[in-house]
Amino acid sequence: MSSQPATPKPSIRSVSCPNCGGTVELRGLGRSLSVVCIQCLSVLDASTPSLEILQRFQVRERIRPRIPLGVRGKMRGDLYEVIGFQVRTMTVEGIDYSWSEYVLFNPYKGFRYLSEYNGHWNDIVVVHSQPQQSLEAGRPVVTLLGEKFRHFQHYRARTTYVMGEFPWKVQVGEEVLCDDYVHPPRILTWEQQEGEANWSLGEYTPKTVIEQNFQLKEKLPEPIGVFANQPAPDQGMLGMAWRQFATWALVLVCVQILFVFFHANKKVFSRTYYFNPNVGGEHSFVTDIFELKGRTSNVKLDLRTDLNNNWAYFQIALINADNGQAFAFGRQVSYYHGRDSDGAWTEGSPQDSVVLSSIPAGKYYLRIEPEMEPQAERLPGARTTVARVQGVNYQITVTRDVPTWGFFWMGVLLLLIPPVYRTLRAGSFEMKRWAESDYSSS
Repeated sequence: MSSQPATPKPSIRSVSCPNCGGTVELRGLGRSLSVVCIQCLSVLDASTPSLEILQRFQVRERIRPRIPLGVRGKMRGDLYEVIGFQVRTMTVEGIDYSWSEYVLFNPYKGFRYLSEYNGHWNDIVVVHSQPQQSLEAGRPVVTLLGEKFRHFQHYRARTTYVMGEFPWKVQVGEEVLCDDYVHPPRILTWEQQEGEANWSLGEYTPKTVIEQNFQLKEKLPEPIGVFANQPAPDQGMLGMAWRQFATWALVLVCVQILFVFFHANKKVFSRTYYFNPNVGGEHSFVTDIFELKGRTSNVKLDLRTDLNNNWAYFQIALINADNGQAFAFGRQVSYYHGRDSDGAWTEGSPQDSVVLSSIPAGKYYLRIEPEMEPQAERLPGARTTVARVQGVNYQITVTRDVPTWGFFWMGVLLLLIPPVYRTLRAGSFEMKRWAESDYSSS
């Protein structure tokens, strides 16, 4: 029967500070290389029995960690104790930006770290594998265990405040060169100091997890802004939204196909006419009678002309031959074309169509009244501009019970709202993320 290792109990060794005589507590079980006296803020060498003083530093005001030293909490199922705290600062365009880092220790697991900036927390471990570095679109990327991280920013970080124990010889004022690479929710950081380089991997951790794991009495501040590796609010939902759209769009297409299949779409009338605006008299006329059969449904009227750099207007009425009920409408058709310095151009179309809905069955005819203006030109040898006799040929076709696509496209647009909204929201979130990077559009 296998036995699980017992939960490690805190092992604390108390020694006296060689500077002020105050009590200094050591929790790192001999693995800490430096410790800070909380009374006089002297940095002591924890690797020597005499706790040699490495540095004395003064601060205007002491900083109170949001997670007090000595507090224990679980990270990834293992119990850790907070034994160290430091504040690091970077300067960008003359402005200082500071963040906090916590040193966590477990006798069996060793060290891990927590960082916090503007309410954003990361759980960090040291990486012993060497990431592969490359370039994509002119930007550095690194790959670790098959995961690709994009370069976010290069900066110089300096230590501005320390408390507790550290597994390195910490000093206030020490500086390291850093590069952050992100693949939300993870961040890969490269640090170099005095020729020594290290990689660390952080994972974005909600503040509620930190509060619960360390059973903090005070609530942590809410996050401000968007952090480098903060996962998007809709992460994982964007792809699902587009997959749902594709599924329902396919259903909509199948319904529309059935809709088209069950429509008669039958041509019931088609005639070609000629209209000359220069001929006097009454221009309106009526067509032969045609029959609309079947249930009450729509009627589509197609109008095709041979207009050339001209326009025409048609006043049309679909009239029931039995009761005189009329469905009147007007259509203007215009078509112009030419060539200028930018090349060939066209405007308008020589054809048009209209759909009349809910037309009862019966016998019908069309009343058509065309209208257009004659074009004027100067004839060869003429002294004045005269009207050119130019008419228009036009064909009118009536089709009964045609399938319409209005509701289909309306359905597609409605289905597009959720994925487009999530896409725009994700895009806005990413813009805010990269606005803080070396690759900001500003």
